[in-house]
Amino acid sequence: MSPRTVRIGTRSSPMAVAQAEAVARALRHLHPEDRTELVRVTTSGDRWTGSLAALGGKGAFTRELDAMQVEGDFEVGVHCLKDVPGDVDLPEGLMIAAYLEREDARDVVISLSGRGLDDLTPGTIVGTSSVRRRAQLARHWPALKTAPIRGNANSRLSKLDGGGQFDALILARAGLARIGLPHRETALADPERMIPAIGAGIIVVTTRTTDAATRELVERLDHEPTRQAATAERALLRGLGGNCHSPIAGWAVHGELLSLRGAVYSPDGAVFLEATASGKPEEAADIGAAVATELLAAGAADVIAGAAEEAG
Repeated sequence: MSPRTVRIGTRSSPMAVAQAEAVARALRHLHPEDRTELVRVTTSGDRWTGSLAALGGKGAFTRELDAMQVEGDFEVGVHCLKDVPGDVDLPEGLMIAAYLEREDARDVVISLSGRGLDDLTPGTIVGTSSVRRRAQLARHWPALKTAPIRGNANSRLSKLDGGGQFDALILARAGLARIGLPHRETALADPERMIPAIGAGIIVVTTRTTDAATRELVERLDHEPTRQAATAERALLRGLGGNCHSPIAGWAVHGELLSLRGAVYSPDGAVFLEATASGKPEEAADIGAAVATELLAAGAADVIAGAAEEAG
Protein backbone atom coordinates (compact mmCIF):
# COMPACT_ATOMS: atom_id res chain seq x y z
CA MET A 1 0.00 0.00 0.00
CA SER A 2 1.47 3.36 -1.03
CA PRO A 3 1.71 6.19 1.54
CA ARG A 4 -1.44 8.28 1.93
CA THR A 5 -3.20 10.68 4.27
CA VAL A 6 -5.87 9.15 6.47
CA ARG A 7 -8.41 11.77 7.51
CA ILE A 8 -10.01 11.20 10.91
CA GLY A 9 -13.36 12.79 11.74
CA THR A 10 -14.00 13.86 15.33
CA ARG A 11 -16.08 16.17 17.44
CA SER A 12 -14.17 19.32 18.37
CA SER A 13 -14.34 18.94 22.17
CA PRO A 14 -11.03 18.42 24.01
CA MET A 15 -11.98 14.86 24.98
CA ALA A 16 -13.04 13.90 21.47
CA VAL A 17 -9.86 15.38 19.97
CA ALA A 18 -7.75 13.48 22.51
CA GLN A 19 -9.51 10.25 21.51
CA ALA A 20 -8.96 10.93 17.81
CA GLU A 21 -5.30 11.76 18.37
CA ALA A 22 -4.86 8.44 20.17
CA VAL A 23 -6.35 6.62 17.18
CA ALA A 24 -4.12 8.63 14.83
CA ARG A 25 -1.01 7.58 16.76
CA ALA A 26 -2.12 3.95 16.69
CA LEU A 27 -2.71 4.05 12.93
CA ARG A 28 0.67 5.66 12.27
CA HIS A 29 2.28 2.97 14.43
CA LEU A 30 0.66 0.31 12.26
CA HIS A 31 1.56 2.05 9.00
CA PRO A 32 4.37 4.59 9.59
CA GLU A 33 4.40 5.70 5.95
CA ASP A 34 0.89 7.17 6.26
CA ARG A 35 0.04 10.64 7.46
CA THR A 36 -3.05 11.40 9.55
CA GLU A 37 -5.16 14.53 9.59
CA LEU A 38 -7.93 15.41 12.04
CA VAL A 39 -11.18 16.81 10.69
CA ARG A 40 -12.80 18.61 13.64
CA VAL A 41 -16.58 19.03 13.55
CA THR A 42 -18.76 20.98 15.98
CA THR A 43 -21.97 18.96 16.02
CA SER A 44 -25.48 20.15 16.80
CA GLY A 45 -25.20 18.30 20.12
CA ASP A 46 -22.11 20.35 21.00
CA ARG A 47 -23.83 23.64 20.16
CA TRP A 48 -27.16 22.87 21.84
CA THR A 49 -27.52 23.94 25.47
CA GLY A 50 -30.96 22.47 26.15
CA SER A 51 -32.18 18.91 26.60
CA LEU A 52 -30.72 16.39 24.18
CA ALA A 53 -34.20 14.89 23.81
CA ALA A 54 -35.18 17.92 21.72
CA LEU A 55 -32.40 17.05 19.27
CA GLY A 56 -33.14 13.37 19.05
CA GLY A 57 -30.86 12.26 21.86
CA LYS A 58 -27.29 11.09 21.58
CA GLY A 59 -27.48 10.83 17.80
CA ALA A 60 -27.00 14.58 17.99
CA PHE A 61 -23.29 13.91 18.57
CA THR A 62 -22.83 11.47 15.69
CA ARG A 63 -25.25 11.95 12.81
CA GLU A 64 -23.45 14.93 11.23
CA LEU A 65 -20.13 13.09 11.44
CA ASP A 66 -21.77 9.99 9.97
CA ALA A 67 -23.19 11.98 7.04
CA MET A 68 -19.82 13.58 6.32
CA GLN A 69 -18.08 10.22 6.45
CA VAL A 70 -20.57 8.67 4.04
CA GLU A 71 -19.97 11.61 1.69
CA GLY A 72 -16.23 11.01 1.80
CA ASP A 73 -15.10 13.99 3.89
CA PHE A 74 -12.89 11.65 5.94
CA GLU A 75 -11.97 7.99 5.98
CA VAL A 76 -12.16 7.21 9.71
CA GLY A 77 -14.63 8.27 12.40
CA VAL A 78 -13.90 8.14 16.13
CA HIS A 79 -16.72 8.02 18.68
CA CYS A 80 -17.45 7.24 22.30
CA LEU A 81 -19.66 4.18 22.05
CA LYS A 82 -22.03 5.82 24.56
CA ASP A 83 -22.75 8.48 21.91
CA VAL A 84 -23.60 5.97 19.17
CA PRO A 85 -27.36 5.26 19.25
CA GLY A 86 -27.97 1.65 20.22
CA ASP A 87 -31.58 1.39 19.09
CA VAL A 88 -30.87 1.97 15.38
CA ASP A 89 -28.28 0.74 12.90
CA LEU A 90 -25.43 2.87 11.63
CA PRO A 91 -26.23 4.71 8.39
CA GLU A 92 -25.96 2.58 5.29
CA GLY A 93 -22.38 2.48 4.09
CA LEU A 94 -20.75 2.72 7.54
CA MET A 95 -19.52 0.04 9.94
CA ILE A 96 -17.71 -0.18 13.25
CA ALA A 97 -14.34 -1.58 12.20
CA ALA A 98 -12.70 -1.55 15.62
CA TYR A 99 -13.54 -1.45 19.30
CA LEU A 100 -10.53 -0.13 21.20
CA GLU A 101 -9.62 -1.83 24.46
CA ARG A 102 -12.03 -0.71 27.13
CA GLU A 103 -10.92 1.80 29.71
CA ASP A 104 -12.42 2.03 33.20
CA ALA A 105 -16.20 1.97 32.78
CA ARG A 106 -17.01 3.35 36.23
CA ASP A 107 -18.24 6.81 37.19
CA VAL A 108 -16.46 9.13 39.59
CA VAL A 109 -17.43 11.93 41.94
CA ILE A 110 -15.77 15.33 41.85
CA SER A 111 -16.85 17.33 44.89
CA LEU A 112 -15.84 20.70 46.30
CA SER A 113 -15.91 19.24 49.80
CA GLY A 114 -13.58 16.38 48.90
CA ARG A 115 -16.19 13.79 49.92
CA GLY A 116 -17.62 10.80 48.10
CA LEU A 117 -21.32 10.17 47.60
CA ASP A 118 -21.81 8.34 50.90
CA ASP A 119 -20.32 11.24 52.87
CA LEU A 120 -21.88 14.25 51.14
CA THR A 121 -24.17 16.26 53.39
CA PRO A 122 -27.95 16.14 52.74
CA GLY A 123 -29.03 18.73 50.21
CA THR A 124 -25.73 18.68 48.32
CA ILE A 125 -26.39 19.61 44.68
CA VAL A 126 -24.90 17.11 42.24
CA GLY A 127 -24.65 18.20 38.61
CA THR A 128 -25.63 15.61 36.02
CA SER A 129 -27.92 15.50 33.01
CA SER A 130 -27.75 11.72 32.64
CA VAL A 131 -31.15 10.09 33.23
CA ARG A 132 -29.33 6.96 34.42
CA ARG A 133 -27.22 8.81 36.98
CA ARG A 134 -30.16 10.89 38.20
CA ALA A 135 -32.24 7.76 38.78
CA GLN A 136 -29.38 5.99 40.55
CA LEU A 137 -28.72 8.97 42.78
CA ALA A 138 -32.43 9.25 43.63
CA ARG A 139 -32.60 5.59 44.56
CA HIS A 140 -29.36 5.10 46.48
CA TRP A 141 -28.54 8.62 47.72
CA PRO A 142 -32.00 10.20 48.12
CA ALA A 143 -30.80 12.94 50.47
CA LEU A 144 -28.78 14.50 47.64
CA LYS A 145 -30.24 16.85 45.05
CA THR A 146 -29.50 16.80 41.31
CA ALA A 147 -29.39 19.62 38.81
CA PRO A 148 -28.91 19.42 35.03
CA ILE A 149 -25.57 20.41 33.57
CA ARG A 150 -24.52 20.37 29.91
CA GLY A 151 -21.26 20.89 28.10
CA ASN A 152 -18.04 18.94 27.74
CA ALA A 153 -16.12 17.72 30.78
CA ASN A 154 -13.88 20.78 30.89
CA SER A 155 -16.80 23.19 30.89
CA ARG A 156 -18.62 21.18 33.56
CA LEU A 157 -15.57 21.30 35.79
CA SER A 158 -15.36 25.07 35.23
CA LYS A 159 -18.99 25.45 36.29
CA LEU A 160 -18.30 23.42 39.44
CA ASP A 161 -15.19 25.45 40.26
CA GLY A 162 -17.08 28.69 39.68
CA GLY A 163 -19.25 27.92 42.70
CA GLY A 164 -22.87 28.73 43.40
CA GLN A 165 -24.60 26.23 41.13
CA PHE A 166 -23.17 22.83 42.01
CA ASP A 167 -21.42 21.18 44.92
CA ALA A 168 -20.36 18.05 43.06
CA LEU A 169 -20.36 16.36 39.65
CA ILE A 170 -20.59 12.81 38.38
CA LEU A 171 -18.35 12.14 35.39
CA ALA A 172 -16.96 9.12 33.57
CA ARG A 173 -13.61 8.03 34.96
CA ALA A 174 -12.31 7.22 31.47
CA GLY A 175 -13.24 10.67 30.22
CA LEU A 176 -11.32 12.43 33.00
CA ALA A 177 -8.26 10.36 32.16
CA ARG A 178 -8.54 11.13 28.43
CA ILE A 179 -8.38 14.88 29.04
CA GLY A 180 -5.46 14.52 31.44
CA LEU A 181 -7.38 15.34 34.62
CA PRO A 182 -7.54 12.10 36.62
CA HIS A 183 -6.35 14.04 39.68
CA ARG A 184 -9.72 15.85 39.78
CA GLU A 185 -11.40 12.62 40.90
CA THR A 186 -12.61 12.77 44.49
CA ALA A 187 -13.90 9.21 44.77
CA LEU A 188 -15.20 6.32 42.72
CA ALA A 189 -18.97 5.94 42.53
CA ASP A 190 -19.75 2.47 43.85
CA PRO A 191 -20.53 0.43 40.67
CA GLU A 192 -22.77 -1.92 42.64
CA ARG A 193 -25.17 0.99 43.07
CA MET A 194 -24.16 3.25 40.17
CA ILE A 195 -23.99 0.57 37.47
CA PRO A 196 -22.08 2.01 34.50
CA ALA A 197 -23.66 3.14 31.28
CA ILE A 198 -23.90 0.78 28.35
CA GLY A 199 -20.72 1.18 26.30
CA ALA A 200 -18.95 3.22 28.98
CA GLY A 201 -15.19 3.52 28.51
CA ILE A 202 -15.25 2.21 24.93
CA ILE A 203 -14.01 4.08 21.85
CA VAL A 204 -15.13 2.80 18.46
CA VAL A 205 -13.67 3.50 15.04
CA THR A 206 -15.91 3.58 11.98
CA THR A 207 -15.04 3.18 8.29
CA ARG A 208 -17.00 3.06 5.06
CA THR A 209 -17.97 -0.48 4.12
CA THR A 210 -16.63 0.04 0.61
CA ASP A 211 -13.20 1.31 1.75
CA ALA A 212 -11.44 -2.04 2.10
CA ALA A 213 -7.94 -0.62 2.53
CA THR A 214 -8.90 1.60 5.48
CA ARG A 215 -11.14 -1.05 7.01
CA GLU A 216 -8.35 -3.65 6.95
CA LEU A 217 -5.96 -1.20 8.60
CA VAL A 218 -8.43 -0.13 11.31
CA GLU A 219 -9.50 -3.70 12.05
CA ARG A 220 -5.99 -4.33 13.37
CA LEU A 221 -6.91 -2.04 16.31
CA ASP A 222 -9.89 -4.18 17.31
CA HIS A 223 -9.90 -5.61 20.84
CA GLU A 224 -12.05 -8.74 20.76
CA PRO A 225 -12.95 -8.90 24.49
CA THR A 226 -14.17 -5.29 24.30
CA ARG A 227 -16.17 -6.03 21.15
CA GLN A 228 -17.79 -8.94 22.97
CA ALA A 229 -18.66 -6.87 26.03
CA ALA A 230 -20.09 -4.11 23.84
CA THR A 231 -22.10 -6.64 21.84
CA ALA A 232 -23.71 -8.00 25.01
CA GLU A 233 -24.49 -4.55 26.42
CA ARG A 234 -25.95 -3.20 23.18
CA ALA A 235 -27.99 -6.37 22.65
CA LEU A 236 -29.50 -5.64 26.07
CA LEU A 237 -30.28 -2.05 25.07
CA ARG A 238 -31.81 -3.05 21.77
CA GLY A 239 -33.78 -5.89 23.35
CA LEU A 240 -35.33 -3.40 25.77
CA GLY A 241 -36.12 -0.95 23.00
CA GLY A 242 -34.23 1.67 24.97
CA ASN A 243 -32.31 4.77 23.97
CA CYS A 244 -30.48 7.62 25.65
CA HIS A 245 -33.70 8.86 27.29
CA SER A 246 -34.06 5.54 29.13
CA PRO A 247 -32.67 5.01 32.65
CA ILE A 248 -30.91 1.78 31.63
CA ALA A 249 -27.55 0.54 32.87
CA GLY A 250 -25.52 -2.44 31.72
CA TRP A 251 -22.01 -3.68 32.37
CA ALA A 252 -20.43 -6.80 30.88
CA VAL A 253 -17.29 -8.16 32.54
CA HIS A 254 -14.96 -10.94 31.43
CA GLY A 255 -14.02 -13.69 33.86
CA GLU A 256 -14.20 -17.40 33.23
CA LEU A 257 -17.38 -16.42 31.36
CA LEU A 258 -18.77 -13.16 30.03
CA SER A 259 -21.17 -11.84 32.68
CA LEU A 260 -23.68 -9.07 32.09
CA ARG A 261 -25.61 -7.16 34.72
CA GLY A 262 -28.46 -5.02 33.47
CA ALA A 263 -30.82 -2.65 35.26
CA VAL A 264 -33.79 -0.44 34.50
CA TYR A 265 -34.91 2.45 36.73
CA SER A 266 -37.86 4.78 36.90
CA PRO A 267 -36.63 8.39 36.64
CA ASP A 268 -37.28 8.98 40.35
CA GLY A 269 -35.45 5.79 41.34
CA ALA A 270 -38.53 4.30 43.01
CA VAL A 271 -38.58 1.34 40.60
CA PHE A 272 -35.43 -0.73 40.17
CA LEU A 273 -35.34 -3.87 38.04
CA GLU A 274 -32.18 -5.95 37.75
CA ALA A 275 -31.12 -9.11 35.90
CA THR A 276 -27.88 -10.95 35.16
CA ALA A 277 -26.71 -13.62 32.73
CA SER A 278 -23.42 -15.29 31.85
CA GLY A 279 -22.12 -17.36 28.98
CA LYS A 280 -19.31 -17.93 26.56
CA PRO A 281 -17.92 -14.66 25.14
CA GLU A 282 -18.83 -15.71 21.61
CA GLU A 283 -22.47 -15.85 22.78
CA ALA A 284 -22.42 -12.16 23.72
CA ALA A 285 -25.51 -11.20 21.76
CA ASP A 286 -27.50 -14.05 23.31
CA ILE A 287 -26.37 -12.99 26.79
CA GLY A 288 -27.62 -9.46 26.21
CA ALA A 289 -30.90 -10.73 24.81
CA ALA A 290 -31.39 -13.03 27.82
CA VAL A 291 -30.97 -10.15 30.28
CA ALA A 292 -33.38 -8.02 28.25
CA THR A 293 -35.95 -10.84 28.22
CA GLU A 294 -35.77 -11.22 32.00
CA LEU A 295 -36.13 -7.48 32.55
CA LEU A 296 -39.09 -7.28 30.17
CA ALA A 297 -40.76 -10.11 32.03
CA ALA A 298 -40.38 -8.06 35.22
CA GLY A 299 -42.13 -5.04 33.66
CA ALA A 300 -39.27 -3.05 32.14
CA ALA A 301 -41.28 -1.99 29.09
CA ASP A 302 -43.73 -0.01 31.21
CA VAL A 303 -40.90 1.61 33.19
CA ILE A 304 -39.08 2.62 30.00
CA ALA A 305 -42.29 3.94 28.43
CA GLY A 306 -42.96 6.01 31.54
CA ALA A 307 -39.47 7.48 31.42
CA ALA A 308 -39.88 8.37 27.74
CA GLU A 309 -43.20 10.08 28.45
CA GLU A 310 -41.65 12.06 31.29
CA ALA A 311 -38.73 13.11 29.04
CA GLY A 312 -41.26 14.46 26.55
